[in-house]
Order: sequence, then C-alpha cells, then structure tokens
Amino acid sequence: MEYALKNNTFSRSTALEHLQKQEEGNPFKVLIGTILSSRTRDENTTNALTKLFTKYKDSKEIADADIEDIKKAISSVGFYNIKAKRIKEVSKIINEQYQGKVPSNIKDLLDLPGVGRKTANCVLVYGFEIPAIPVDTHVHRICNRLGIVNTKDPDNTEEKLSEILDKKYWIKLNSIIVRYGQNICLPVKPQCNYCKLKENCNYYKEKDSQVIVKSI
Repeated sequence: MEYALKNNTFSRSTALEHLQKQEEGNPFKVLIGTILSSRTRDENTTNALTKLFTKYKDSKEIADADIEDIKKAISSVGFYNIKAKRIKEVSKIINEQYQGKVPSNIKDLLDLPGVGRKTANCVLVYGFEIPAIPVDTHVHRICNRLGIVNTKDPDNTEEKLSEILDKKYWIKLNSIIVRYGQNICLPVKPQCNYCKLKENCNYYKEKDSQVIVKSI
C-alpha cells in the first residue's frame, strides 16, 4: 500500500483533484461535484459542473433555480433527474442552515440529503484538506484484491483502512487509488501485466494459478 501511495503513477488528475486545484478546494463545488460524479465518467462530471456553475454562482442561486434548468445543466451525468433534485435540496439546506457555508465535520455532512460517507469524506479531503478516507468502488475493489482488507462493503473498507493506514496517507489515498483503478486495476480485465503491485496481489496470484492449472 505504501508503494502505491508514494509512487504517483499517472499524471492525469481525477475530476475531484482537478476541481481542488482549479477552485482552491471550494467545498461547495466539491460537494456538488461529488454528487454529480456518482456512476459518471470524469469528463461528464466536469462538463456538468462547468455548465452548472456558469449559470449559478452559489448555493442560494441553485436553491432558487428552476429544477428543469438544473436538469438541463447537468444532463451529461448519469441519473441527472435524481441528482438535480438532490443538488437543489442540499443547496437549500446549506444556504438556510449554514449561511451558505458547507460544514466541515462528518456528522453535519452526513445529515445532508443523499450524502453518504464517500461523499462526506471527499468534501473533507478535497474541500478542506482534512484527513479522511473516501472509499469508492475503485478503493474498495483494489484494497480487497491486494489483500489489504477483506471486506464486503465500502463503509467496512473505510473502517479497516483507518485502523491500519498511517494518517499521513489518508488525503492521498483516494486520488491515487482511483487513478490506478481507472487505468490499470480495472473492474473487468485488469491490466495485470502493467501492474507493479501484482506480486503482492491476491487477485493476480489466484488468476495466475488458474492459468497454470489449465495449462497442465
């Protein structure tokens, strides 16, 4: 795990990394960007986010916006009808209960409609640079394949990683592992021949042993 975190293999940023650098960690944009990113390619997330914030500058304007206009702005993402409603609800709460400021603690973030642990932790890491471990499908899949954890769901993966991983790596973990999952350790047909971690990977060892058995 430390090798993966110390050796930044890919220079292309994830959508949230790009947003963090471009907006200097604007927590509200990170929150909305994370909601939009679910089951959506990075380029489509970035496109929708750009259109949305070209039209609306802050939580108040989104809260006051017509839902159909929000849908049009974010139509490039998956499940945009559901996400438009969620974005409007979240914006209303942030504007009315938090004076337009996104809360910087996990409890208040989780109280927002539709915000789970991954989204909340992304806001902490990319919006506030507060150590947290956002676990998406890439992080969950790769950590289980490498045998770092043996868990059935992302929440349990987060819990186990927080127990075994030095806190100095928490902020780095999501962006590096996500990039590795997008380029090498794919969900289907992972590029094991290009992976520098394969000798320590349970998934690769099992796959390799199956190939040997078939060849005998």
